[in-house]
Amino acid sequence: MQSEKGLVLYQNKAFIEHIIDAVLPISKNIQLITNSNDYDYLEYNVVKDLIIDKGPIGGIYSALAQSETELNLILSCDIPLISTEILSELVAKHNSNFDATLFEDANRIHPLIGIYSKKCLSILKKAIDENDLKMMIFLTKIKVQKINIEENKSHLFKNINTIAELNELNNNEYKIA
Repeated sequence: MQSEKGLVLYQNKAFIEHIIDAVLPISKNIQLITNSNDYDYLEYNVVKDLIIDKGPIGGIYSALAQSETELNLILSCDIPLISTEILSELVAKHNSNFDATLFEDANRIHPLIGIYSKKCLSILKKAIDENDLKMMIFLTKIKVQKINIEENKSHLFKNINTIAELNELNNNEYKIA
């Protein structure tokens, strides 16, 4: 995108604001993990990465390490179609016997829309120390509960990473639940 992805506009509102709107009915305890001051306009706590340039693994590690709660809803900043309904389903179906609860569809697992336990901290730290930063490898080292996504809801999980994907998003009439 060549810009701060969470601040890209969709329907005249930043991606991050769409995500916050989906989370607020579930929790008011919102923290943004970012090293950018561009999010300071929001009224939420901004937490910097504890170890920079470690991608999603570093972001999840920073979030969990600085959280006061055992379980944490972790969301990437590039999913503007995510809905309260989907997040409520995630919370309702989470089983505490697992280290993480994530969604999956026929094509892939969605590791950046999930509930993560602080039990993951040591495994995340080891991955960072060894510079082993692939999410799919990390997921093989923890107990993951997977929730299947109904095909008619799969668009709600779409990551927007390119201008072409943003244009496709803007050209389609998706319903944000």
